Amino acid sequence: MTPDDRAQKAAEKMWQQDHASQWMGMELTHIAEGEAVMELTVKKHHCNGHGMCHGGVIFTLADSAFAFACNSRNQVTVAQHNSITYIASGRLGDRLRATATEISLTGRSGITDVQVTNQAGVLIAEFRGLSRSIKGTVFDEA
Repeated sequence: MTPDDRAQKAAEKMWQQDHASQWMGMELTHIAEGEAVMELTVKKHHCNGHGMCHGGVIFTLADSAFAFACNSRNQVTVAQHNSITYIASGRLGDRLRATATEISLTGRSGITDVQVTNQAGVLIAEFRGLSRSIKGTVFDEA
């Protein structure tokens, strides 16, 4: 199995059980070893009292992309610490894209950066996730 085949199979298995990302309207549009792209079109129910995309929605989009990138090697991996910096507002109708890229993987600890942009390429947020591998695999490779 190639690394990208493994990433695809892990993503398919995770997506089957990721009811939160599906419920929010996210789509997984790219997966490879150590990387993932999740997209979301901002709907009315994603907006806060200022008419902007709620920061928690942006965080969740980035966190979901982070999760798929971290688990792409078929090793169960969870978040240890995440942080986000908001740079611009997401707006109703925007197509947000969270691009996760693994920066470092040493032993059981990883660092993954996620950039959230809109359809025009405007940077909306920068997210950094620290991950930790735990026991288990996403799917059985036997």
